[in-house]
Amino acid sequence: MKALKSILAAVAVISAFAFTSAKTETYKVNTDKSNIEWTGKKIGGQHNGSIKLAGGTVVTNGKAPVSGNFTIDMKSISNKDITDADYNKKLVGHLTSDDFFGVAQYPTAQFVATKITPAGNGVANVTGNLTIKGITNPISFPVNYTISGNTLTAVAKGVAVNRAKYNVKYGSKSFFESIGDKAIDDDFLLDISLVAEK
Repeated sequence: MKALKSILAAVAVISAFAFTSAKTETYKVNTDKSNIEWTGKKIGGQHNGSIKLAGGTVVTNGKAPVSGNFTIDMKSISNKDITDADYNKKLVGHLTSDDFFGVAQYPTAQFVATKITPAGNGVANVTGNLTIKGITNPISFPVNYTISGNTLTAVAKGVAVNRAKYNVKYGSKSFFESIGDKAIDDDFLLDISLVAEK
C-alpha cells in the first residue's frame, strides 16, 4: 500500500510539473503580411481576387498551434482577373452588395478555431466556426505551419466555403433551381495565408 501511494504521489508530481511547464505563446496576426485569395466559379468561367485581414491571434504550446482566430475585412474584397477598370469595379460592387456579402451591414467575417489537432510534419487539422453575414457554420481544413523565432506562418489552400449556408443567394441553384447555365457555384475557394508575430 505504501508503495502504491508513493507511485501515485510521484505521478501527481510529474503531471503537475508537466502542466505548469507547458508554456503558451500568443502571436498577433500581421495584417500587412497576411492575405486571403478567393476563387469563385461559374459555368464557363471563374473570377479570383483577394481579401485583407483586419486582425487575429494564434496561440501555440511552444511547438504547434493550439487555438486561434482571425477577422476578415469584407470591405477590402478586390478582383484580380478583370483588366477592364469599369467591369472590375462593377463586379466588386456586386460582390459587396446585398446580392452577395452585404458589407455595408456586415463589414467583417470571423473565424474562431474550436479544435486544432497536430498531424505531424508541420501540418495541423483545424476545425472552427466561420461567421459570414451574421451566420455561423462549422468548417474544417488542414493547415501547414512553421514557427521560426518570433514569427508563425500558417497556410491553408483550397478551403471550400458553401455560400448557400450563409444566405448568399445570388445565382445559386440551391435557391433558384431553374437558373440553368447562369448558375454560380455555391462553393468558393479560399487560399489563406497568415503571418503572425510575437
